[in-house]
Amino acid sequence: MSETSRELEPQLSVQPSSQPEPERQLQPPPLFQLPVPTQDPSAPHQQTQLQPELQLSESDPEHQTKPVWINHRKLLLFLLGFSLCAATLGLTYYMHHNLRNRSNNQAGTETPCLSPACQSASDRLSTSADPFTQPCDYFLFTCGSDRLSTDSVGRQLGQGIPGHPRNKKENAVWPERRGQRNEREDRRQKEEKILDRKSVLLQYLREILESKDRPGSTAVQKAKGFYQSCLDTKSIDIAGAEPFLTLIQKLGGWAVSGQWNRTDFNSTLSLLMRDYATFPFFNLYVGKHPNETAHGTAKRYIQIDQPELLIPTEWNSKSQKSQAKTQTLRPFLASCQRYLALLGGPPNSSMMHVGTFISLSSELAVAAAPLRYRLSKGQLYQRMTIKELQRQAPAIDWLGCLQAAFHPLPLVEDDHVFLHNLAYIVQMSRIIGKWLNKHELRSSGPLHTYMVFYLLHTLMPALDSRFSETAKNLSVALGNSEGEAPRWKHCVLETERGFDVVLSDLLAERTAHREAEEIIQNIFSSFKSKLRELTGTDRKSLQFVRKKVQSLIPRLWTTKGISSLADLDLLFSKVTVSSDSFFSSYVQLLSLWPKRRSQLLSEQAEATDILSVAPFLLGNELLFPMGMFVPPVFHPTYPRAMNYGAVGFLMAKDLLHLILPEIYSQTEAVHAVGECVWAHYLAVAEKAGRGGAFSLSAAQQQEVWVQYSALQIALQVSSHFHALVSVCVYDTIWLKHPHVVHVLPQAYQQSLEKHPGDTSISGLSHTRLFLTSFSQVNCDSDPYHKFMPMEPSFLITVICAKSNLCPTNLQCHNKTQQHLLQPC
Repeated sequence: MSETSRELEPQLSVQPSSQPEPERQLQPPPLFQLPVPTQDPSAPHQQTQLQPELQLSESDPEHQTKPVWINHRKLLLFLLGFSLCAATLGLTYYMHHNLRNRSNNQAGTETPCLSPACQSASDRLSTSADPFTQPCDYFLFTCGSDRLSTDSVGRQLGQGIPGHPRNKKENAVWPERRGQRNEREDRRQKEEKILDRKSVLLQYLREILESKDRPGSTAVQKAKGFYQSCLDTKSIDIAGAEPFLTLIQKLGGWAVSGQWNRTDFNSTLSLLMRDYATFPFFNLYVGKHPNETAHGTAKRYIQIDQPELLIPTEWNSKSQKSQAKTQTLRPFLASCQRYLALLGGPPNSSMMHVGTFISLSSELAVAAAPLRYRLSKGQLYQRMTIKELQRQAPAIDWLGCLQAAFHPLPLVEDDHVFLHNLAYIVQMSRIIGKWLNKHELRSSGPLHTYMVFYLLHTLMPALDSRFSETAKNLSVALGNSEGEAPRWKHCVLETERGFDVVLSDLLAERTAHREAEEIIQNIFSSFKSKLRELTGTDRKSLQFVRKKVQSLIPRLWTTKGISSLADLDLLFSKVTVSSDSFFSSYVQLLSLWPKRRSQLLSEQAEATDILSVAPFLLGNELLFPMGMFVPPVFHPTYPRAMNYGAVGFLMAKDLLHLILPEIYSQTEAVHAVGECVWAHYLAVAEKAGRGGAFSLSAAQQQEVWVQYSALQIALQVSSHFHALVSVCVYDTIWLKHPHVVHVLPQAYQQSLEKHPGDTSISGLSHTRLFLTSFSQVNCDSDPYHKFMPMEPSFLITVICAKSNLCPTNLQCHNKTQQHLLQPC
């Protein structure tokens, strides 16, 4: 998909509107408020003791004739009152002592969770570093270090903090690694331990595809078979380039091999679009118009964009033109020559074909423009009919190509399409026309060779390792230093691309819908509570955002397309998955794409993105994808503290980024919280030998505030408030911690009343389990990750700095100035 197709997803604004009565029921209830007591707690006891004296003073003459009974009655009432008072004081002391034990994290006081998921979580906790064992060192680790390993505490203190001066001796303190583990193995283990949610979801899909449970439908069996054939790299390497060369012959051959029947340009282009999902000169996808979306219209249109160019390019800001990168032309040329050699191209003629390919690619690159430039020039969403497009770019048979790409949907010349770079489309048509009319090059078929190169790019994931190694070498030469993904991850992604509807159905079966909906409602309720606390200079903007949020309906995003196993089996009925021919299976799946595009366009069904792991807005709905609620960050049998500490924090962080970006600069709390948290960090970091304090940028302050607020939001509704089920405990907590009860959402209180029991893992109390769970997912890589100036786990020390609800051992005893800091 092109740059625009990835980045042009409409940013849907939320329109405040009145809701129908059924929708209003989905809104989380208002915050639970406790009336403030107006009298001393001992007042009821005093009233109990004074009441007998009042009755005696008003006794009738009959009673005055029995002084013995009166004396006994006074004594009994006195003893009863004393007993009630003593019992009340004893109960109060017991409840307060029980609460203290909870907040001090005394092990063994919680009911253990014994489900298989909890046992796996317990094993994970036992092999991970405990943030409460060495808090001062642990919280100075940075994401990407070996901080989650129990044998690595102290390995990378303070290293990698953006903008923070490193200790001069840091590079010399790396201890020797145990054994002879190589760097790749260390990196693999590190990636498995850091709970990045995208990696978590891919790992969960891997477990689904590798599961040996019931056979399932035919479509499920084909999906699992496709995945297994992808893993069989031995068979793929044995096949070599032969499957692709056979495919080229079906397209009429090509001039590189000396056998080409000079197929028609537009016929070949239509065939590539219909059967192989290949778009060499322009890109196609289905999408909405943002203006119509904002007004509640769900209609979709064909979107035509510039293609994903294979040649490396750069934007010249002076000439306002794209151009090929001169320093990368040599490695790009070498990779093209290598591809032709792998495909059996004669060495004496390969250079000529590579030269014409690079020349044609360069001309098309000059006509393209980056997204930011097209946005500034208003070149996006230019609407016209197919007939009008044909007049402006006549070299392409637009109606024929679009009919092939959306087969079997009937299209006519009067149907509308949206262009995202009309200037490129017009220039591309001129370039094609010029190359078609070059008589001296007709025998070499440069346009046909160009299309074959793009087909090779499409089918590269299904070819042997020599092709992928060539692509990797080019990527390294272009400056990309990312490590190679493991084969299983590559195969999960390819299986999702071909069998996404099957995996969506399997994921929906395994998603705990009720528990996911509960945490969605609770986190959203707490988020609204946080929003009401914000103050700023522009009250109008704050009020507008609050009104928008009130109109939202949060819910779990479930698929609504294919609804039965029979439908899935029918969709993939013509696909034959061979265990020893991954290439053949791959090509068959590509042929299904026209039908799926046509369904998306005609039925207006919502496209399923199974790999989505963050909430998004759709009209007045706030949708949370199923991919957010998978182990090990979420499981219905986990203690709620563990779920809220992990996925609850991630949800709250996403909501703050999604809904509040336009008011960051107007909120007083952003600067205050950012600087306060930073002061806490410097008090520890500077004492640890990492001096050289610097000020946070506005973007860093915002991210610190977002993550700190997200942790507060999740903590407000965590199972830390389990003790509030009891009214006696409720009163005791209010006497000691009135600020805690004030922020308790009613939705979570109702959840506790329905499910008063909760469990724990490894004997950890609810608070400690919540914070430990958070410490394992805070390294989630999102677009704002680069702005976080510290290890996010350090926020735990700030949360607990002045709170009796956190473990008492969470102290940096060697930091003499820490006790002077204020709570944030």
